[in-house]
Amino acid sequence: MSQQDTLFRETKRVQDFSFDERVAAVFDDMVSRSVPFYNEIQRIQADLVMDFLPESGAVVCDLGCSTGTTIKHLAEHANCPADTHFIGFDNSNPMLDKARLKLSGQINAGRVSLRLGDLSCLGELPDCHAVILNWALQFVRPIGREQLLKSIYTALKPGGILLLSEKTLAKDAVFNRLYIDHYLQFKKSQSGYTDVENQRKREALENVLIPYRLDENYALLERAGFSQSDTYFQWFNFACFIAIKV
Repeated sequence: MSQQDTLFRETKRVQDFSFDERVAAVFDDMVSRSVPFYNEIQRIQADLVMDFLPESGAVVCDLGCSTGTTIKHLAEHANCPADTHFIGFDNSNPMLDKARLKLSGQINAGRVSLRLGDLSCLGELPDCHAVILNWALQFVRPIGREQLLKSIYTALKPGGILLLSEKTLAKDAVFNRLYIDHYLQFKKSQSGYTDVENQRKREALENVLIPYRLDENYALLERAGFSQSDTYFQWFNFACFIAIKV
């Protein structure tokens, strides 16, 4: 079970955000309270993925799989073919340790494998039918994002999909400020984070999480080879994209 996230209430000195042991211990609580409609997005994603899996022999890759929540949702979906194999990649051993506990039954059954890997230099990915990138591309340095998406496009079989979830920027600074204000209000009123916690976390993420505008994400997908893409969910400065390999 995830502990309650009080990391930025207790910290004395703000450092760059890292997916270390302390974050891994509270991550499930942190992400569910920090990402608006997190559980609904997980449900929608799982439904979408099932639409694109073959009846047998399906492979799904989750890049930046963290504690394995997305894989768990997919593997337990009522319409998931029984022999679907899930491969999770993450660059944090503490996060993967949590995923191994959460997915132990699926791992023992041979349905799930977890791998240590940096998204900035993953290299060749296995052939697959669906790829998930949940709030992970934004942590990849901009110089490496296009190559990662190209690797995903190459690995996907024709008709396969990429589901990408990101924090985003608005084109206009006025809207950007408005959306951020509403997000901070959400974190305070709906999630219980204090102003001090929100400010400290923003400082910790400032040099680590680099968001793009919607049009910049679409341009990245197009340059990677995806000619069909769309936004299937958006809440202020959070957006979820779907891209199909034709």
